[in-house]
Amino acid sequence: MQIGSILAIFFVVWWLCLFIVLPIGSRSQLDAGEVVPGTEPGAPVTVRLWRQLAATTVLAGFMTALLFWGLSNETLQRYWS
Repeated sequence: MQIGSILAIFFVVWWLCLFIVLPIGSRSQLDAGEVVPGTEPGAPVTVRLWRQLAATTVLAGFMTALLFWGLSNETLQRYWS
């Protein structure tokens, strides 16, 4: 498989994983009882974006590797055909 295809698949898997990871561990201003006037009550109190991006990258790398393993596994290829 070409490197461009691998990167494209990783990119799609990364975005899917980002939407899985974003809500984990976040607390809204309403839940914390610290609503800042003029802001959305559902906005997070603290944003740990770098930590979430790192977790997303690790999860996406694992999921992409698992996907390619499944596609190249002879036993699964016989099962699917």
